[in-house]
Amino acid sequence: MTMDTNLMLVILMILALLAVAVFLHARRHASHTLEKRFGPEYGRTVDEFGSRSKAEAELRARQKRVEEFHIRPLSRADAERFDDEWRSLQARFVDDPKGSLVEADVLVRELMQARGYPMGDFERRAADVSVDHPAVVDHYRAAHGIAVRDRPGEVDTEAMRQAVIHYRALFAELLEVERSAHDDPKLRTQS
Repeated sequence: MTMDTNLMLVILMILALLAVAVFLHARRHASHTLEKRFGPEYGRTVDEFGSRSKAEAELRARQKRVEEFHIRPLSRADAERFDDEWRSLQARFVDDPKGSLVEADVLVRELMQARGYPMGDFERRAADVSVDHPAVVDHYRAAHGIAVRDRPGEVDTEAMRQAVIHYRALFAELLEVERSAHDDPKLRTQS
């Protein structure tokens, strides 16, 4: 009977170790998946929250929140209108850099709203955008950081130009147009 009890304890210990190994592997895989999806935003969030577990909880919460939005591509007409407005603000930059920077911020927010992103405070907008566009959210933060500097002389024309370039990166990423059967050969019907 002692042999059976010892064997049972060994089997239970092995099963417990296997369970721990499976748990750790699943956790490592989940962390890797989040890190891959969010790219640099993952590291920024870890730094902000001070721990991987808190940061990962935040990133998962973002994903869940954004899944409930109705993010949609733009119609061709809307995309062309936004693109024309962007070209127009860029053309005015030389004569009015500050006005162009303010306009770029407003235009990006309008584009986000047209796509279906809610318009909360800046940090919430940046967090929401990071779910589907993690590669450009740093551009958004950099542009916004320059745009909100208020002291006279703190933002020179070069900094404003850099901010507009940062806004342009996010703008270009968000300017997604809905695809039709004409655009996608896989969607076309055979004639």
